[in-house]
Amino acid sequence: MLRTAVATLLLTCAPLWAQEFQTRAGSAVVVDHNTGQVLLAKNADVPLPPASMSKLMTLNMAFEALEDGRLSLDTVLPVSAEAAAYGGSTMFLDPRDRVTVEDLIRGVVVLSGNDATTVLAEALSPDGTEDGFAAMMTDRARDLGMVNSVFRNSNGWPEPGHVMSMMDLAILAERLVTEFPQYYPYFAEREFAFDGRSPSNRFNRNPLLRLGIGADGLKTGHTQEAGYGLVGSAAQGDRRVSFVVSGLETEAARAEESERIVNWAFRQFAEETLLSDPDEVIMEAQVFMGDVSTVPLVPGNSVTVLLPITGREMIQGDISYEGPLRAPVTAGDRVGTLTLSHPGLDPVEVPLIAGADVPVAGPWRRIQIAGAEVAETVLGTALERFQ
Repeated sequence: MLRTAVATLLLTCAPLWAQEFQTRAGSAVVVDHNTGQVLLAKNADVPLPPASMSKLMTLNMAFEALEDGRLSLDTVLPVSAEAAAYGGSTMFLDPRDRVTVEDLIRGVVVLSGNDATTVLAEALSPDGTEDGFAAMMTDRARDLGMVNSVFRNSNGWPEPGHVMSMMDLAILAERLVTEFPQYYPYFAEREFAFDGRSPSNRFNRNPLLRLGIGADGLKTGHTQEAGYGLVGSAAQGDRRVSFVVSGLETEAARAEESERIVNWAFRQFAEETLLSDPDEVIMEAQVFMGDVSTVPLVPGNSVTVLLPITGREMIQGDISYEGPLRAPVTAGDRVGTLTLSHPGLDPVEVPLIAGADVPVAGPWRRIQIAGAEVAETVLGTALERFQ
């Protein structure tokens, strides 16, 4: 394996990233949607009580069921006595109700209805119970890479062992934004007056939706054990950030901290595209038994990274490829990898492809190569004799 260090690559990156932002939240994560870069991570992988923020997993399961046909938005579901018995935030459902899936989704998103979440859970549960659905949620979370999530119910009602990490919630938020654009607008609804049952409870609890900062989701949460939390997402221009905060002491602190994080993420970072020229030669790789001795390596794709506005320094690159390459080499073949790295940036791998065809050497060229190898061997032997 040949490894060649590249001194610098045109671009720059900050030595400090999220460490510069001081948050009052006990746990927090901020993710840039376009690049996937984590801008802030504080106690991000610690399993904690998620309160109503765990309703997002129930919504994910409902959206998946809508996509594969197990549910439709106009499917009517019954309300069990167990669902109607939940306290806290509710839609004020009772066992005589029959409610459409769309109304239940809006009841979960806007009203944070514990009863609405349970109705969906019982409809999708393999055994018809909320416990069965909670086990199914936990299994699905593992499939999605949410390794620090265990569910004991569908709605985040305080129960021992019901936990999620803030990073898992960030993964879930990104999934809801990316995979379900047809349903995501529900999260931006500011009010939902279901059947006129509780006019004072019709407003979305997300404090950012009315601030004009591009916020359009996702879900608040609060219990005495978890404190005040919020899974949020906001878009400005071509950029989107998703974030999670938890463990704040008051509703006002949650609103203030969430707004601070959104403003920081948009104002302190800007996107920049690296290696945008597909013909840019990164290096010349050696070729064995080709009609030429080298082939240019060019980037297989451009890379967009998020860079801080101030305090920049050079990004470093490292090239690896199995060399020398053996002819024939075909233009477009992946032959190596360029790894961009920096203390403040997760390593980014860029495929390197051959920028030209290199056919197998003809007879005369082979004689030249063989002669050069013989001369090198003879010279090496002669030098050994004089040592």
